[in-house]
Amino acid sequence: MIGTVCSDKITVCSDKMDKTVVVMIERLVKHPRYKKYMKKRAKYKAHDERNECHTGDTVSIIETRPLSREKRWRVKEVIRRAM
Repeated sequence: MIGTVCSDKITVCSDKMDKTVVVMIERLVKHPRYKKYMKKRAKYKAHDERNECHTGDTVSIIETRPLSREKRWRVKEVIRRAM
């Protein structure tokens, strides 16, 4: 995944760290043999410069240079706030 990842399936899981959020990307993948669709999940740490994201928000992220040992993504925008 290179560049921007814009999707409705990217939600913020955790915002407890300073200037960092954990986002979860859900996608549907078809099983090669059984042809059943399964949910695949991946978690990434993303940089949130202004600490504006909260748990449950839907965001879009963009790939960037390595900011720390595990952060290679940056929050581009908040699409929808959590209720």
